[in-house]
Amino acid sequence: MPTRKLTDLFVENVKPPSRARVEYFDASFPGLALRVTDKGGKSWCVFYRFHGRLRRFTIGTFPALKPAQARREAGAALDKVRDGIDPAEEKRARRDERTPEMQTFGAVARDYLELHHKRNSRESTFSEATRDFEKHSIAAWDQRPIASITRRDVIALIDRIVQRGAQVQANRTLARLRAMFNWAIAKDRLAVSPAAGIELPTQEQTRDRVLSDDELRWLWHACDEIGWPFGPFAKLLLLTAQRRDEVRRMERAEIDVMSRVWTIPGPRAKNGRLHEVQLSQEAVDVLRSLQKIGDRFAFTTDGEKPIAGFSNAKRRLDVAMLKARRKSLGLPVENEAYRKSIGIAAGTAMPVEIPHWTFHDLRRTAATGMARMNFPPHVVDKILNHASGTIRGVAAVYNRFEYREERRAALAAWDRYVLALASDVPENVVPLHGTRASL
Repeated sequence: MPTRKLTDLFVENVKPPSRARVEYFDASFPGLALRVTDKGGKSWCVFYRFHGRLRRFTIGTFPALKPAQARREAGAALDKVRDGIDPAEEKRARRDERTPEMQTFGAVARDYLELHHKRNSRESTFSEATRDFEKHSIAAWDQRPIASITRRDVIALIDRIVQRGAQVQANRTLARLRAMFNWAIAKDRLAVSPAAGIELPTQEQTRDRVLSDDELRWLWHACDEIGWPFGPFAKLLLLTAQRRDEVRRMERAEIDVMSRVWTIPGPRAKNGRLHEVQLSQEAVDVLRSLQKIGDRFAFTTDGEKPIAGFSNAKRRLDVAMLKARRKSLGLPVENEAYRKSIGIAAGTAMPVEIPHWTFHDLRRTAATGMARMNFPPHVVDKILNHASGTIRGVAAVYNRFEYREERRAALAAWDRYVLALASDVPENVVPLHGTRASL
């Protein structure tokens, strides 16, 4: 029975024995052991005496439990022993008492979201994870016993997401399933993860899409055409350079129109830090134009929750942008003769001849535009609320200046630039490419 310091590196790299199994006892926590089988399985257990008998209690598996977590779980088990409770018997009794409902995939997944994810994530991250589970895995396996979910089931689910063209979403869904299954193992609600060892279906690449000036002009006209709520929503994404979900969940109480400031509370910001957004005049005008439905959300259709349905909204914007593009080029827009000539049936959407873009690309486009107008990187980073921007290390510790006026100037210049494009007056825009604008 070898004794080792069970570090993350050792546990990760320890080789399986040629046959049977071997247990490595932790030098820093008496009684805790890592069991490694000849098949490569790694599990944590703690040895203890109860009523004079030596007992072994399995805590969980690696990598679901790292060494530090295993020590905490072992400590909790030994605390029960000191209180006169045998953790192995307690575990067996709990397993016997479970009802079928407690073991369904849906029940375990919802417990994971409520008991773990909600407590350890930002509100926006938790909401996104909940939507993902409900739309994909819970929709597929809600009432199935969690132990019946196989590796093939997981692969089939991820493949379906890939086949509909949502490769990045497939990556996210698989990552969330891995975390949920590992949590279930750690909580003794599952023995083996069916997602273990499944590779991400897509090699993600950093996006660099920035909309051109012509595309921004077409986008602005498209926003006017599709109207409430996604037209004003897309405009505000472009004018503020903030994240989609931050704008989507904007609350009226966060907006100070008189001071032209929108304050995003820390729990809703991606990096968890309160963030002030200096609003340009056009951004304020967009906010004032919004329909007021309920007293909470700025973008809502029922007064109860923020807007959703971005895929459909994006398709509508694409069609409207195409119409604006074709109109600017003097080409047919919506007449049936043109539709017939290219084989498009009446009533169906026009083909999109504009390179693919996403709502998040509007944030990158705004940041690039302000940089192109010679606004310094640290000012643009502050606008974007980047946790690690151009000011780093010791400088970031001591430099707490917020550059509020500089941020306001940059967003105001970007406002004028976009409006000049939308007004088809390019001569008013050219000077902003190479010189810093002044208010």
